[in-house]
Amino acid sequence: MQFKDLHLNKPILKAIVEKNYERPTLIQEETIPLILAKKDLIASAQTGTGKTAAFALPILQLLYDRQDASKKGKRIRALIVSPTRELAIQIDENFKTYGKHTNLRSNVVYGGTSIEPQKEILKKGVDILVATPGRLLDLYKQNYVNLANVEILVLDEADLMLDMGFIEDVLKIEKSCTKEKQILLFSATIPNKVVQLANTILNSPEIIDITTSSVVAKTVHQTLHYVPKPKKIELCLHLLRNTIRGSVIIFRRTKFGVDKLEKVLLKNNYLVDSIHGDKSQNLRLEALKRFKKQEVNILIATDVAARGIDVKNVDAVINFDLPNLPEIYVHRIGRTGRAGVEGVSYSFCSADEKVYVASIEKLIHKNIFVEEDHPYPLDPNAKPEVHKKKGSKYKKGRKSEASKKKKKRWY
Repeated sequence: MQFKDLHLNKPILKAIVEKNYERPTLIQEETIPLILAKKDLIASAQTGTGKTAAFALPILQLLYDRQDASKKGKRIRALIVSPTRELAIQIDENFKTYGKHTNLRSNVVYGGTSIEPQKEILKKGVDILVATPGRLLDLYKQNYVNLANVEILVLDEADLMLDMGFIEDVLKIEKSCTKEKQILLFSATIPNKVVQLANTILNSPEIIDITTSSVVAKTVHQTLHYVPKPKKIELCLHLLRNTIRGSVIIFRRTKFGVDKLEKVLLKNNYLVDSIHGDKSQNLRLEALKRFKKQEVNILIATDVAARGIDVKNVDAVINFDLPNLPEIYVHRIGRTGRAGVEGVSYSFCSADEKVYVASIEKLIHKNIFVEEDHPYPLDPNAKPEVHKKKGSKYKKGRKSEASKKKKKRWY
């Protein structure tokens, strides 16, 4: 199938041709006709499958077919809610790219930066608004956002949105829009809480599930390194010196872990930057920009900060800490091996992470190749570390004689 077979109009097809895209991806092929038919939708697909274009292209088409307002009189007719600032910015860039030959105007609002310039943008009028939940509700309460004309509501990365505690915000936003709207819910995974949300707000939705195994296997060479937890940094340095070339994204589970690894790599003269939730919006965007421009070739990130970020030509991914959810593993390694170009993933597994390997292999229907030829092998009999909280040296409920003497009594 080609894009012209999807009944998209000439201005949109022209923008697609200028991006050198010829054929739609599987998620685009499945969802675009349903969205154009104005169906509610639940779509599950991993990062790197062309998910943003899967809803951006048909939304532009639907709005273009009914555009009647001058630029000054524009109202918000499509609303895309995204959990993170980086993802919101990226979605808006996609709308601007695909809609550049139309009269449709899109813009983005998000927290972490001044609200005043965003108010000015909204005063001028937009057709398509991309927003993070908190900032959207702030602007709505201040009457800078009118959702009464929203025809299409998109909830992107819905599973992450719920994990981040945005459920109440999402329900408030949905209620603030018109009842007749079309709702599109995109999610990397569909856990029970996403199903419950869909049952609450969607109307007889179509369900599209692009299976995980078909997305992973072909272009990414996966390797697994069993290594003691204290030796992971040494193994990382060993691979960077001897094996890995080009641009690398390293995933760690915590912000503290990201900062610690970044300091070590900087000391060893690597060009490295990092993104995580405690960094300001400007610092995160700057780090991404430097990585995309290849001013640094190593980016260290937590999963939440990196979710949905589109960076082309990543040569390798390192799972420094294995994720406890197998779907997250799939997202991570999906950063490399895109557009038919081969990539490599290196996963470090300590004794207490072995349990995660089984669930990952079950999900991807494949055994990951174990690389045994490295300097820091894990003892096969090594047992997971057990972290016990140290108790108080004082017996519970007993006070020392000194404290009894000091206590002033009221009688």
